[in-house]
Amino acid sequence: MPSRDFSLYGAVDLGARQAAAKKRQERQERQQAGGPGGAAPGGAPAAAGAHVVDVTDETFNAEVVERSQTVPVLVDFWAEWCGPCKQLGPILEKLAAEAAGRWVLAKVDIDANPQLAAYMQQMGVRGIPFVAAVVAGQLLPFLNGAAPEPQVRDAIDQLFEALRKEGLLPDAAEGEPAPGAPAGPPLDPVLIEAEEALQSGDLTVARAKFAELLERDPRDEQARSGLGLVDLSERVQSVDAGRALADADAAPADVAAQLAAADVEMVSGRVEAAFDRLVATVRRTAGDDRDAARKRLLALFDIMPADDPRVGKARRALQAALF
Repeated sequence: MPSRDFSLYGAVDLGARQAAAKKRQERQERQQAGGPGGAAPGGAPAAAGAHVVDVTDETFNAEVVERSQTVPVLVDFWAEWCGPCKQLGPILEKLAAEAAGRWVLAKVDIDANPQLAAYMQQMGVRGIPFVAAVVAGQLLPFLNGAAPEPQVRDAIDQLFEALRKEGLLPDAAEGEPAPGAPAGPPLDPVLIEAEEALQSGDLTVARAKFAELLERDPRDEQARSGLGLVDLSERVQSVDAGRALADADAAPADVAAQLAAADVEMVSGRVEAAFDRLVATVRRTAGDDRDAARKRLLALFDIMPADDPRVGKARRALQAALF
């Protein structure tokens, strides 16, 4: 699989929302039935890091090569000193958790594992972050360098589509239910229309459909997240990303500039940077300016899953900044 170059074009598409909604519904169904993917024995929740493993020179064969016979493994070669690695790593970990077993992420610290570092160099790779895909014991170069979350999602989707066409995906990775397993609940047709409109850029239709879902159920997280994405997409349509970030860095006291920069960071997949920027703005402002930054941060929270650890961290930081 060739390496991919990424651009920010179309980065507003945070990707795979229909699939995520389907997975959420299926997980809820399994939890209600007490089946796989629900609570662990004793009522404990399933481990958040179940689909992310740290790999060493000694464990690579068992954790990656052998595991790849039943499920694809993406191997993230990284190092503590590598700044781009720290951008890409959390994105991969988040997507692995969302995939819920469709693929596994194996992380390799090249400083601590010289044999794997040497093997990476033998493949002609000279820089990190570098991600390889291992399927049925075969290692395929996949990604070179960091990229925003939407583009990483898209690249993984393209990878799986190519593997599917070649007949290389194990059954477990195809997302097919096990024999005899009950079918998952169907997606709401209105949600499908809303997601398709959002993906195609028809924000007017997307807004109307998500609003319809929220009117029906004000607790619908997917609809609320969708409306947040519509709002975000509309705000960034006329924004020059590079200039917005430069203007904000040049004028920390300009609240409007900070809001625009946070939007740009959000659509670029730099979620923590967007949250940190707005928390800092809340901390150094007062009155209407502080309230504007606070409300924008809460709006960005709505786009993310409620249990995303970055949201929890930012909520605590916001509370500290306010009080």
